[in-house]
Amino acid sequence: MREQDRRDPETHDPSRFETHRVDAPPPSFEPRDLWADDVALREGIALAGAQGHADSLQAYGRLAGDELYRLGFDANRDRPRLRTHDRHGRRIDVVEFHPAYHRLLEQAKAHGVAGLSWQEKGRRAHVARAALSYLHHQAEAGTSCPLTMTHAAVPVLRREPALREWADKAAAPRYDPRDVPVAGKAGLTIGMGMTEKQGGSDVRSNATTATPLPAGDGYALVGHKWFFSAPMSDGFLVLAQAPGGLACFLMPRRLADGTKNAFRLMRLKDKLGDWANASSEVEFCGAQAWRVGEEGRGVATILEMVMLTRLDCMLGAAAEVRMALAQALHHARHRRAFGRRLVEHPLMANVLADLAIESEAATSFALHVAAVVDAAATDREAAAFARIATAIGKYWLCRRAPVLVNEAQECLGGAGYVEDSILPRLYRQAPLNSIWEGSGNIQCLDVLRALSREPAATRALHDALERAAASHPLLEREAAGLNQQLAAAEVPEAQARSLVERLALVLQGSALLAVGSPLAEAFLRSRLGGEHGLAMGTLPSDLDFTGILSRALPV
Repeated sequence: MREQDRRDPETHDPSRFETHRVDAPPPSFEPRDLWADDVALREGIALAGAQGHADSLQAYGRLAGDELYRLGFDANRDRPRLRTHDRHGRRIDVVEFHPAYHRLLEQAKAHGVAGLSWQEKGRRAHVARAALSYLHHQAEAGTSCPLTMTHAAVPVLRREPALREWADKAAAPRYDPRDVPVAGKAGLTIGMGMTEKQGGSDVRSNATTATPLPAGDGYALVGHKWFFSAPMSDGFLVLAQAPGGLACFLMPRRLADGTKNAFRLMRLKDKLGDWANASSEVEFCGAQAWRVGEEGRGVATILEMVMLTRLDCMLGAAAEVRMALAQALHHARHRRAFGRRLVEHPLMANVLADLAIESEAATSFALHVAAVVDAAATDREAAAFARIATAIGKYWLCRRAPVLVNEAQECLGGAGYVEDSILPRLYRQAPLNSIWEGSGNIQCLDVLRALSREPAATRALHDALERAAASHPLLEREAAGLNQQLAAAEVPEAQARSLVERLALVLQGSALLAVGSPLAEAFLRSRLGGEHGLAMGTLPSDLDFTGILSRALPV
């Protein structure tokens, strides 16, 4: 008998060395239709009168939940790289990105994430664009930075006839990553450089100078920016001190003759999150730029964009919470522990339902504000309300996002802490929107400033509180207390956060009622009625957790 035939068959059976068995692991999250999954999004679009865009939104929801979702992992795994010089020693200041980054921007621009608001008049284009941004941000948040800046820059650039080409190409549904002058492009992106080392949020302390050039060739910029966002953009909106005071400028990356403008990228920021996108530090060495708005009116010019960028911060926070909830609920429906699926355990169901309530409130409020922004161009009251509501919403929704994403991570346990999951990326990303475009204190102080100096904003907020009060007893009680506080001669600065938080909760509850959400009562009882603790998962036990979770994400 041959040697191999005398071997013990059990000894050489590979199955004997299987150390464990995984029964029914949760399936992959993707592909999913992020539009079809999101009842609150669809209802908000219908209430805002943007139903005419439903087919486009559905198409992008499918794309975001499949190709863009997968591309997001590649774009964040391979971070941008700065090349200051070429192999011959020439200064080039080029940032190289993974191809996934460019594909994400290509698809976003093509579908209107940066320009739909300006391409279509009427038809609630701002609301539809907000929904596109919300869907895109769920798949990949880093690319939302240049998309947001490009979108917000369009109306400011359109005010300057000489910059009309820039405005039109920023709004165009075309993405062109080539480093060439704007004349050779069908579409472009816009970055920003506002913050300096000595100033931070206090942009009036900016020291960069802008000296007029002869023959009307614009200005020469000399100075630095501590944060120079999306440094491969075609142009940048920059604040600098002109002879007549602080002013806003458009600085092109490439001049008309093809030469690189006179700036130097010093380094890329090593950031907590937002890895797919690059942020840099820059020095201006006589860079040519064109003034946008009047000298001395730089802050006022930038403030024209603030309402739009704050809205996108709200949308981004709502999107991150929505994706985190979807990940947690998908996992809990398939993962078994202690003899049952996770979602069948009452305490886990309480946590997930709490997340679902907060997610829907964030989405509904952000879409409501988007509808108000849409109406602001022709409605003074809407413009006044948008002015203050975007500050309120940015503060509260962005403040909540890190806490809520972390709760979703806990639902997955260790699996929610490793990079194979999207949740670590969401958690790193979650604090960004609360810091960018003015941190929490800046937003709350801006609300106080509006209440003390802008009667139209105060009236608009009062009217919103009156409408809320008429819709539910808990809102009536809370609105009465807020109106009493607002009627005081001056709200103490130290109470600003408390005031803005209460305003946000009332406006969220009102938005849920306006859309007819079945979660409105649970939100009001838990957030305003005292039936909730300081942590998530402390909802009253008589709520229909199963119904809430069925609404949150289709099985």
